[in-house]
Order: sequence, then structure tokens, then C-alpha cells
Amino acid sequence: MLIAHKIALDPNNEQATYFAKASGTARFAYNWALAEWRREHKEGGKPSEITLRKRLNAVKRDQFPWMFEVTKCAAQEAIINLGVGFANFFRDCKKPKARQRFHYPKPKKKGAHDRFCAANEAGTFRCDGARIKLPVIGWVRMREALRFEGLAKYVTVSREGDRWFASILVETPEPKKLNQPCLAVGVDLGVKDFATLSKPLNDETKFKGAKAHKGQPARLRRYNKALARKKKGSANRRKARIRLARLHATIGNVRKDYLHKLSTNIVRTFKVIGIEDLNVRGMSGNRCLARSIMDEGFRAFRSMIEYKAKLYGARVVVADRFFPSSKTCSHCHSVKQTLSLATRTFVCDDCGTSVDRDENASVNLEVLAASFAVSACGEARSGAVRKSRVKRALVKQEDSSLAEVA
Repeated sequence: MLIAHKIALDPNNEQATYFAKASGTARFAYNWALAEWRREHKEGGKPSEITLRKRLNAVKRDQFPWMFEVTKCAAQEAIINLGVGFANFFRDCKKPKARQRFHYPKPKKKGAHDRFCAANEAGTFRCDGARIKLPVIGWVRMREALRFEGLAKYVTVSREGDRWFASILVETPEPKKLNQPCLAVGVDLGVKDFATLSKPLNDETKFKGAKAHKGQPARLRRYNKALARKKKGSANRRKARIRLARLHATIGNVRKDYLHKLSTNIVRTFKVIGIEDLNVRGMSGNRCLARSIMDEGFRAFRSMIEYKAKLYGARVVVADRFFPSSKTCSHCHSVKQTLSLATRTFVCDDCGTSVDRDENASVNLEVLAASFAVSACGEARSGAVRKSRVKRALVKQEDSSLAEVA
């Protein structure tokens, strides 16, 4: 399997300058190829990243000789990534608008997402302990050694704030499956409590979340105002920009640290994990909750759960976006017609059960996950759908088996 390890680099001034040049070359090649792609498509042609790479190689010695100061991989991989971006966009256009994730490629700006890539072809780069040998520049110190054993296939050198990182993609053998102690769990995500679990994890069922951005609006506002007042091109503006970038990196690191720890604990404890397919883009349309929703990192958390489940041998069951996890009674399985967001306690109209809204949803997700993992009748199950009376029958049949396992 393919897995990436992102490691902080410790370059000297010469190496940091080379990284900036390589990132600028990659950005220029990407924007040049994007302009050529648009022009050729407007003239009725069928552009491709292969033809664009050949065209750049034919003209760069005369028109862009400064490209030879850095590795050729910077420009070539940038155009390959552009082709991948167009492929993702055209494939995503076939999906409903609410589920589209990829946009039409846009030109890259200087200072935003500075990076360059290199594929490991004929020993382009290699690792030796806590250092990595990159093309042209040579050996660069890393803050730690590569954790995974296997063939290093790809490296991406990127800048966050004023620090450089190397993300190394490694092809490793399939890991040994972990024997989790618990069967199934439902994970309900929300704003008040980031995650509500149907079963306790470390004696807790509700997790508040990192709230990394919540305590920083005043400082962010002050740093942004200071940056806006600096003269463009001045040294003070560069210092203010770095200070602001450091704060954004700190906020992101706090959030990622919390999500990584929680997701790892979940996949190491439970065999089957039921989670929702949230429409984060639609949820962020609520101007009263948009900042809190985007601060939680729902999509990043789901991605971590999914790829870590493959590592530890767990299974993730994603409920359909319209699955009524909050409106369904976890006791009698009847569905409410309406349930406002302000109602935090679920009261069933049929059986009179009163339970916390998030806890009720997590139990329904757990039952859904368990029913799709192994059905009582022995049939293979896959995918979660919104309306299925057969599924409800299986939920009732699974109650006794789940109780025995628990």
C-alpha cells in the first residue's frame, strides 16, 4: 500500500533559497501550461499534459534558461499535476453539484502553497536516516527519520509559514491487522460536541474538539491589520506576512494534532465505525455557524478515519447524506417528520423515549454500521441507503447478537 510521511526539514540558507527557486519554477510551469491548455482548447484542439511537457522542453532553453538552475522534475511534475487536476474536474462534473469536490484549475499565486515535487525515477532522491538527498541540491537534514520501510516513490517539498517540509510517499507491504477489542461504534459529528460516540472511548462518549481557531480571532485580526498597513515590497511587510503565516500554521497544527489522536484511538478500539456523510459546504452556508463548522475539520477527520481503518484492519460504514440518524428513534426505530436544529433532546412521538439528540444519532449509526458489517441472515451487505424497510428488519434482528458481543 502507499502511505506518506510528512517530515520537517532543517535546510541551510543555500538550500532554502534553492527550494524557493524550485517552487517558483514549478509555479511558472503550472501557470504557463494552464494558459497553453486554455488557448489550445479555445482553438478547438485537445490539449494534454504530455504534449505540454514536450512543448515546454522544446522552448525552455531559448525562452526560459533560468529553469536549468533547478531540477527538471519541478516543471515536469507541475504540468503532470495540472493534467491530474483537469482529469479530476471533468470526472467530478458528472456528479451532482452538492457532491463535487474539484474545481476548474486556477493560476497559482506566489507565496501561496509554494511547493515542488519529484518522482523517484532512477534514484532521483533517497533517504538515509535523518536526511534526504534531493536532486541538484544534495543532502538535506530532516527533523526525524522516515518511519516506514519500503520503496520511496514520490516526494513533495512544501513551505508552511517559514518552514519547509518533505512529504515522502512510500510503497509498503500490507500491515498486520489489529484485533480491536470492541465490535461497532457510531460517531455523530456536531458543532457543540465535535464527536459523540455510542460507546465510551477512554471512559468518554462526548469530545469537545480542539476549537483551534476559537481563541485566535483577535490575534488574527491584529496580524492581518498590521500586514495591510505595511508597504508592499518592504522588509517589514515580509516579516508581518511570516508572522501571520506562523499563526495560521499553529492553528492548523493544533487542529490536526487533535484529529489525529482521536481518529487513531477510534480505529484501534472498534472493528466497525459508522460515520455520516456531511455536506460541509452546505452547512457552512449558515452565517451564524460557518466559522465554528469550518474550524472543526469534519472532512479531514473522516479522511483520517478512512485511511487509518485500512492500516489497522477496521471497516468504515458511511451513512448516506440523507440518512435520518437524528430523526430516528434508537429504541423503536420510528422516524420523526421534523426536528429543528435547536432541539437538543430527542423525544419519540411513538414510544415516548427521551434521549440526547447526539447520543440518539450515534446509536443509530452504530446499528447501521453493525448491520452492514455482518447481517443476521448471513447475506453480504454494502452501501448505506436512505429508505430500506429490509434494513430496519435487520436492525431488530441484530439487537440480540450485538448484546451478546457487547
